[in-house]
Parts: sequence; C-alpha cells; structure tokens
Amino acid sequence: MPSCVLAYSGGLDTSVILGWLQDEGYDVHCAYIDLGQPCEDRDAILKKAHDCGAKSARIVDAREELCRDFAFPVLGWQAKYEGIYLLGTSIARPLISKACLQVAREVGANAFAHGATGKGNDQCRFQLAAEALEPGIEVIAPWRMKKYRDQFPGRKEMIDFCAAKKIPVKASIAKPYSSDENCLHISYEAGELEDPAVDGVSIIDFGMTVSPQQAPDKVEEVTIGFEDGVPVVLDGKRLSALAMVESLNKIAGRNGVGRIDIVENRFVGMKSRGVYEAPGMTALYAAHLAIEQLTLDRDTVHLRDRLSPEVAEMVYYGFWYCPKMDALMAFSREMQQTVNGQVTLGFYKGNVLVRGRTSPNSLYDAATASMEAGGSYDQTDAEGFLRIQGLPGRVLGRTRPRAY
Repeated sequence: MPSCVLAYSGGLDTSVILGWLQDEGYDVHCAYIDLGQPCEDRDAILKKAHDCGAKSARIVDAREELCRDFAFPVLGWQAKYEGIYLLGTSIARPLISKACLQVAREVGANAFAHGATGKGNDQCRFQLAAEALEPGIEVIAPWRMKKYRDQFPGRKEMIDFCAAKKIPVKASIAKPYSSDENCLHISYEAGELEDPAVDGVSIIDFGMTVSPQQAPDKVEEVTIGFEDGVPVVLDGKRLSALAMVESLNKIAGRNGVGRIDIVENRFVGMKSRGVYEAPGMTALYAAHLAIEQLTLDRDTVHLRDRLSPEVAEMVYYGFWYCPKMDALMAFSREMQQTVNGQVTLGFYKGNVLVRGRTSPNSLYDAATASMEAGGSYDQTDAEGFLRIQGLPGRVLGRTRPRAY
C-alpha cells in the first residue's frame, strides 16, 4: 500500500482525513507537531490515532525550534505583514512541513498530507516548503479535491463520518469562530468574524491576554538583554528562546498587550479578517527596535526598513526555503552583530512603553547630539553641506520655476 505522513492534530478535520486516506488505500503515519498548542492530553491524541487505524503516530516537540530558528530571525528583520501582523501562524507552517518530511524519511513514506483548505494561505506554506525540501514528495490536500468536498460539504457530514467509523471527536455543527494557537500567538478567524462589521473583541474568549480595561492600574517593567539581535536575558536571568517567549507571554498578556484586528490580503488573492494576540512577541518587537535605534547606523536601518516588508511577504506567502530568503537571513545575521544591550519596557493597559536602553555598541553621542555647545560637531559645517544638497534644487529652480 502507498503510505503518507499526515500533519495530525486530533481534531475533527484531521480525524476525518485520517479515515478518508485509509479508505483511499493509504497507510497513514500521523505526526503531531507540538508548537505550543493548548494543554491537551498528548497520550490520548496518539491513542486516538492508533485506534483509528494509523500505521504509526508520534509527537514531535518543535517549540524551541519555532522560537529560535523561525520567529527570532524574523524578529531580526522587524518583519510585519502589511505593517501589523507578526506572522505567528505563517512562521510555523514551514516548520510543520519540515518535521513531517523528517518523519516521512524515517518511515519510508512518499506523500505528505495536510488539512489546509484550498482558500487559505496555509496550503501554500505547506506545499511550497515541502516541495523545496523534498522535490519528489506527493502533497495530498484533500480540501482541494472535488471528491472530498463532495463527500464532506459541511461539518455535519464530517461528524457523521466520524460517528460511522467510531472516531471520537469533540465538535459542534456551528462555532462563532475558529482559532489556531502556538507558543507565539493565537489567531481567530471564520464564523462571525467573517463580517468585518462585527466587533471581534466582544465575541472572542482570548487565551493569552486580558482586556486592557481589566489590566492592572500600574506599570509593570521588565528588562530584556540582547546578544547579536537575539533576546537572551530577561530580568537578569538567561533564558532559552522558548522560555523567553513563554515568560513574556505571561507578563505582557496580563497587561493586555498584543491584540490586533485586521483585514489582510491573502496570497491566493482574497481579503480575510483575522484577530490575533501575541503578547510576548509584541514586547520583543518593541524591545528589539529600541536597542537597534542605539546600535545600527542610519543607512543600514533604512535599507532594512525597505527590505522588511519583502521578508514579511515571503514568510506570509510560504517562501521560507529559497535562495532569496537564505541571502536575506545572511544579511540580517551580519547586520545584527552589533545589536547588543538592554532595554527596559513598561507594560500598561495594552501599551508597551520604552523606559530605557543601554548598549556597549551605542552610536549615540550625547555631546554631539545635544542642543547645547560641545562635542565634535561644528555647526558652521552645515553651511557647505546644505549648499551642496541644495544645488540640484537651485539649478532646477532657475530652469523650471515653480508656482507658489
């Protein structure tokens, strides 16, 4: 029989796909990629996969790798899709593909199956990553197959299928929205959120953050230490990447930090509405930017700012494994070598306040920058500087007068 690895969650969608793939003649190896999903009974998930006929089932703990090798390099770029989204879901998908392909090599499977729909971005991220890493892999996306959609036009048919096969699932016919969680963030979409006029905050039961209105009435401070642009110390304690994110999720989350509500442009061409919360990463983006302001020169920062939307777009679309991304990440690693120091942040009712920053690589010269006399800057030098800068304007002004 042909065999495949299924990116398996144990929920309704992948439970149905597991049973359907077996009906299609596949031996199915289930891989639950642990990225920090809600506290679930992992043993029960594996038992359920075995009980439902999986050839094998395993859990791959990829939480540390997600933070260290995916989220933090993107943080170094200050990359935000369309200026606001911190890419918490987007970053995770190429890692899921990588982990599933590693399982496929171990078990000798030549296909990779996932439960992403044909309308969303995840299908792109899964497939582009899988084909870049393993060009000969067969990618099975049931939601893009007409016979699958005909068999399961709605959740009722999926629930009935599970009942007939004695597959235990916890699902209801209607939900106000769907959510996807990892250690970086939680995303909320679909259901009632598909109406942009609906106040998403009022219907969502947020999992990482309290509302700003319910947050404490005093500022809570933390100090974050960076080495080569990577956050490594929190309040004097050296932490792993995962521990850094999880600690800041708790601290920033209890202060109402990190919620956004956006209408974004999907890679496939349509607009979608999403609500996200990412308290820890929101704090890290603010702290990282603050230390960069001390340690990076103007031209490097401005070049990074021009390229940052490009990096965010590539991550969002799914082009993680490609030469262009490799080159951009190499540039970032070089750029971040001087991004060292400490930033103190204050959290207050949804706000992130920079309270102070220090760095051994600081380019800030107080004497030169001061409005008072002193330092190495001679203000008379500005006369020649401005004469040179103004030369093109003066020439154009004589030949092409402007009305004013």
